[in-house]
Amino acid sequence: MGFHLKTDQELIHLYINGTEAALTELIKRHKSRIYTSIYLLVKDEYLAEDIFQDTFIKIINTLKAGKYNEEGKFLPWALRIGHNLVIDHYRKQKRSPVIVNSDGFDIFDVLGIADESTEDKMVKEQTYSDIKKLIHHLPSEQKEVLIMRHFGELSFKEIADLTNVSINTALGRMRYALNNLRKMIAEKEMLLKS
Repeated sequence: MGFHLKTDQELIHLYINGTEAALTELIKRHKSRIYTSIYLLVKDEYLAEDIFQDTFIKIINTLKAGKYNEEGKFLPWALRIGHNLVIDHYRKQKRSPVIVNSDGFDIFDVLGIADESTEDKMVKEQTYSDIKKLIHHLPSEQKEVLIMRHFGELSFKEIADLTNVSINTALGRMRYALNNLRKMIAEKEMLLKS
């Protein structure tokens, strides 16, 4: 059967109707995109493999249960499952991924924390681990956009597609997330000075 000529939707129907091989084609078709998007979020190939496998288990269970109804939108749906599993993983770990992403984007630049002398290095390192903790206090939709944007390096368009909101909403959530982080940092500094 020429599976490669079929649409995702056709493959899903074939699989649901008992053609196991249709699933193999579906996985082959999207593996690199789904794996890459998970890897960009976790920056660890073993962990990414684990979460990737969990993602496909969840996809298979959903398809088998007949609960899949995203007509023709298999990839965004699969990516969303993967990203939710990443977020669950960090929620369980109670830690967030590294703050600097591969193009050298540093969250401190956005937060306006200037470069300091060596004795301030320690303070910065302390602040660094504090910021990771503070991210967990953000409302979940703000945290999600922040993690996807800075750790997953997804565009706001991709984030909007994945989270089912408009690009403006995604941008707005990002702005709120950064403002909230700034406020939390300022409050922490006030506490330290008092």
